[in-house]
Amino acid sequence: MVTREYIAQVLNEIALLLELKGENPFKIRAYRTGAEVVESYPGDIVAEAAQNDPAQLSQIKGIGEALAAKIVVLVTTGELEFYSRLCAEFPETIFDLFDIQGLGPKKIKTLYNELGVDSVPALKEACESGRVLDLPGFAKKGVDKILAAIEFHEKNASRFRLGEIASIAESMLETIRQHPDCSRSALAGSYRRAKETVHDIDLIVASNNPEAIMDFFVNGEWTEEILSHGNTKSSIRTEKGAQCDLRVVSNDEFPFALAYFTGSKEHNVALRSRARKLGYTLNEYRLAPIDDNTPEPPEIHDETELYEALGLAYVDPALRENNGEIEAAEEGTLPNVVELENIRGTFHCHTTASDGKNTLEEMADTAMELGLQYLGIADHSKSSVQANGLDETRLCAQIEQIRELNETFEGRFKIFAGSEVDILRDGALDFSDAILAELDYAVASVHSLFNLGEKDMTERIMAAIENPYITMLGHLTGRLLLSREPYAVNVPAIIEAAAETGTIIELNSNPWRLDMDWRWWKLAKEKGVKCAINPDAHRAAGLQNVFFGVRLARKGWLTKDDVINCLPLGEIESALRAKRLSLAAT
Repeated sequence: MVTREYIAQVLNEIALLLELKGENPFKIRAYRTGAEVVESYPGDIVAEAAQNDPAQLSQIKGIGEALAAKIVVLVTTGELEFYSRLCAEFPETIFDLFDIQGLGPKKIKTLYNELGVDSVPALKEACESGRVLDLPGFAKKGVDKILAAIEFHEKNASRFRLGEIASIAESMLETIRQHPDCSRSALAGSYRRAKETVHDIDLIVASNNPEAIMDFFVNGEWTEEILSHGNTKSSIRTEKGAQCDLRVVSNDEFPFALAYFTGSKEHNVALRSRARKLGYTLNEYRLAPIDDNTPEPPEIHDETELYEALGLAYVDPALRENNGEIEAAEEGTLPNVVELENIRGTFHCHTTASDGKNTLEEMADTAMELGLQYLGIADHSKSSVQANGLDETRLCAQIEQIRELNETFEGRFKIFAGSEVDILRDGALDFSDAILAELDYAVASVHSLFNLGEKDMTERIMAAIENPYITMLGHLTGRLLLSREPYAVNVPAIIEAAAETGTIIELNSNPWRLDMDWRWWKLAKEKGVKCAINPDAHRAAGLQNVFFGVRLARKGWLTKDDVINCLPLGEIESALRAKRLSLAAT
């Protein structure tokens, strides 16, 4: 089945291949724009294309007649000959080169045309041999960076971002649940524990007819390749390249299998050690007495009862990292972690005023459809030229537009006027205090000079958050998961400074970022630093990134009291101004 995501992928890949061929830049831009429109279109573009009416589809802004015709063919037939012919001109592995940081279409075109580089291994050889140094635009320092990027890519080649894998994992689970021979089913592994990147997908199913479940699984629409097909375990590779393992157990075995295959390994070791001290052996099938001196355990129907049998409160899967959760479960001090339903609004969202794909009104409409009470807009500031950042005049005009729009909501919803303000090299901000004072809130972020040393970067960020008008710190380490390493920064020092100044730290929910890392939130919580779960949405659909942010907040042991956007409209206003009022008083 052709999906919205697949259409956008095809259009983007056509643009890349056309660029490699040196085609007309306007033609290339048309395909890129088309991909963006497909991704952000508020309606069901697949259903509309399925009506087989290119003229009607071409009425969508950004999709011309020729592009509309191609989308219709792709949706109605599942194939596009133009795309297939383009792909046939290049090795499939050439797309892997676009995953290497520091390489764009122009450099890849040069590498391919001049040296025949068509894969990551070929690129690595060309860099190590020094052949690339003969090409224009490839200096030794740049080549060293490419080699470092290749090493990073190789290290993470078999991993996937949580957000990349979520739709297929959840869809697979929901489909298998509908099978008549499925008694119980659940996702397990690192996906269930909300790790920011996952190696594969684990599914556990309870059934009295495992053969039927296995046949259904390996022949599902999600299967690109069958890796193994057994009676109780099968493995397939999905079209995204991720491996998925399905294990079928009896209904009695299900709680034990689910707990075991959820992990983590360290958590499981702690559970087995605890079971042994109580006189039991614990594995993926059962909890049983070690010898005749130990009584039979109570009947166990689910994970909650398993933990109770071990003298523990139920441990949420997100917490199962042997990070103090066993001790807290024994003492009854596990946190009541935040739920998606607790979120009342969110901040750090972009519009077409900078590099967003939807208008202010469209972002607000989507937020209200999602049941949110408020939305914080934070378009880029002027130094982010690449993102069409706003200068003072455009920002003031947007503030006025937001105020006018808020009057139409009659108190049932509110847009907060903000800005994602660039932190300059010396810690200065992109706007003056006079401009920042006009905003409801401001997010300070680093978007340049990622190569500063740890001391300079830390001082740079600390200087910025000392400003009373900076409400939040955005994507603290600047990482792009599986693509760019975090820049060097002393995270504990930043947390300490945030605590002293009353600065909120963002949990950027964009699946490419998920930054600040979940491993630091326990410390931030201990220091009294509040979290803002922000989607960094560049299109209306991106507001749903909050889902991933909540999962990572749970992993960081955060409760709704730790997350500022769990506050309802009517209370959030004073929380946003607390820092500037506090610092003004001192």
